[in-house]
Amino acid sequence: MFRWMVSVVFFAAASSALAQVEVKDAWMRATVTQQKSAGAFMRLTSAQGARVLKVSTPVAGVAEIHEMSMVDNMMHMRAVDALEVPAGKTVDLKPGGYHIMLQDLKQPIKEGDVVPLTLVVEGSDGKLTNVDVKVPVKAVNAR
Repeated sequence: MFRWMVSVVFFAAASSALAQVEVKDAWMRATVTQQKSAGAFMRLTSAQGARVLKVSTPVAGVAEIHEMSMVDNMMHMRAVDALEVPAGKTVDLKPGGYHIMLQDLKQPIKEGDVVPLTLVVEGSDGKLTNVDVKVPVKAVNAR
């Protein structure tokens, strides 16, 4: 049994060492009736630097990386082709800034749900990896 436990710990360490991006503090808000879009938020870090190229999830028809910015005193939101995660830096995906936008939701997202996301990440070596994220859902009025 001890060998089995060591193998599991080694596999977990090896898997995380291969990940190009580390995800922390992921969350999203529950939706209200008839709401067809929602944002997901988290903190991303990368030891060697990476780019998040794509996002997917089974709960939405469309998942994109979006940026919000102020232009001429108006808030604008737009999809971005990729999100840079500089080496040794943290990139915050948060309300009012970069975030993951889920559109064409297939069902309401309720408090206590866990939404699966897959980030497609390009490492500084050019290799693509998938980073699976489990996003807990908070109450509608959560911050």
